[in-house]
Amino acid sequence: MDAELDKDLLERARAAMDKAHAPYSNFPVGALVRGASGTWYAGCNVENAAYPSGNCAETSAIAALVLAGERRIEEVVVMGRGEALVTPCGGCRQRLREFASDEVEIHICGPEGRRKTVTLGDLLPLSFGPEHVKDPA
Repeated sequence: MDAELDKDLLERARAAMDKAHAPYSNFPVGALVRGASGTWYAGCNVENAAYPSGNCAETSAIAALVLAGERRIEEVVVMGRGEALVTPCGGCRQRLREFASDEVEIHICGPEGRRKTVTLGDLLPLSFGPEHVKDPA
């Protein structure tokens, strides 16, 4: 992806973030994952009263990808508010790894735009993935 993230993608991530249900943390997050088909799938965090057992934005986007019949993630956009970089949590890093390689780019964004791009391998070095549990025979 170019140095500047496509404005349409930023708007879609912002719209997902704005739809988050985050009444307990007041920390809305939006995420997009691009499948191998080129289609982008959106997700937002959804909290519930049994906090913190809700779903992260990345998890919701992955569920949309799987529901559509895809199994590969080629690129990720994550958007959150505040001054700090909003990166996927540890659980979401592992969930992304289930469907993405270490080389997949993750664009960390704020409402103003892209703040940083890293790879999944940067966020989850020496990761454990599906290839580790395949039958060696």
